[in-house]
Amino acid sequence: MPRDERSAPLARDTIAAVATPPGRGGIGIVRLSGPAAVRIAEQLIGALPSPRQATNARFKAADGEPIDEGIALYFPAPNSYTGEDVIELQGHGGPVVMQALLGACLDCGAKLAEPGEFTRRAFLDGKLDLAQAEAVADLIDASSREALRSALRSLSGEFSSAIEAVRSQLVELRALTEAQLDFPEEELDLLHREDAAARLVRIQAALRDVLARSRQGSLLRTGVHVVLVGRPNVGKSSLLNRLAGEDRAIVTDIPGTTRDALREPVQIEGVPLVVVDTAGLRVPHDEVERLGMARTRDELERADVVLAVHEAAGSESLDTEVPQSATRLDVYNKVDLAPGFVAPPGGIAVSAKTGAGLDRLRTAILRAAGWSATGEGLFLARERHLRALSASAEALQRAAFEQDRWELFAEELRLAHDELSRITGAFSADDLLGEIFGRFCIGK
Repeated sequence: MPRDERSAPLARDTIAAVATPPGRGGIGIVRLSGPAAVRIAEQLIGALPSPRQATNARFKAADGEPIDEGIALYFPAPNSYTGEDVIELQGHGGPVVMQALLGACLDCGAKLAEPGEFTRRAFLDGKLDLAQAEAVADLIDASSREALRSALRSLSGEFSSAIEAVRSQLVELRALTEAQLDFPEEELDLLHREDAAARLVRIQAALRDVLARSRQGSLLRTGVHVVLVGRPNVGKSSLLNRLAGEDRAIVTDIPGTTRDALREPVQIEGVPLVVVDTAGLRVPHDEVERLGMARTRDELERADVVLAVHEAAGSESLDTEVPQSATRLDVYNKVDLAPGFVAPPGGIAVSAKTGAGLDRLRTAILRAAGWSATGEGLFLARERHLRALSASAEALQRAAFEQDRWELFAEELRLAHDELSRITGAFSADDLLGEIFGRFCIGK
């Protein structure tokens, strides 16, 4: 959306916040942004630093009492992160120092920034689109190198460019369609119909590619919830330890050792997973064991992938229902104790003791979660992005069935276009912006 269409207020407060994490550190930063940032800086340090040059400064309170000595930076509008005048005061990173410096900014007329308010102003001033703004938070929260790379791609505008490329093709097709609607007395010739149909096919293919890359990339952001279930003593805890690369769960020959759900973060090919070891499923012997099994079933409801663990040499199989939202993998453990064992079709034979079959299991987990790429070119999409892309694809599919009814065809194209516009913020409600930026940390 053009800058003048965004709901930016004509007059803004000057905001201030500590931009570094809470706690003690070598350096702490207080950030100011807004029309009074220059005046406040002059009050606190005596003179305005030269633009974009680190300047040694002594920070003082509103009453002239010294607070700290450090570095001041000035980024004049519009060439700043927010598009406004921005001042950064870098001092010693003690919590008392930072709070005293922030308090001095507030005493001089600044307002305490809300979560994400700096980035929200960058969006409202056209410095970032909405997808790029969300990528800032994803970059901060990245839990793997692959997630970091994907977040950087989105921040640099690759995701937005891919969306814009599809939108541009849609705009051309909508213009062609609307032109035909303007002349209803003229019969739509075969050439125009064939051209519109061919354009629609190309748009659908481009959108499918963006959606596939976004679905893959969303795994890097949300991670995969993997739940180990099975009867007692089939080796679930040993498998967790193998996947985690260290002894995290207690392993004994005593059935029912695991009474509660034990979670461990794991990475496979850069994809973050949370692997959950659960209580063995059997007839409970006491109340604690019964509660443990109840938690096992709760974990199953939240699972993306369920590893149903069996004992390769055992005669009893696991008979438990897996939610439709999850993918089940049957894993046959302890093959080192069953020479010649062959897993049933679709099953995976492993040994948590020797590590046999673990690489195949890791690959199967990623495939079951929907991961099939190396991570190159993926977009760190959020749930709202996936919903908008899917809704746009559905509208295009409906349009494909309405090519004999030009008015309905045009309406479906409009709906598809609107859904894509929501992703970059070209069409966004204020409550959506509040929800998105409210999840940011204060100071960003």
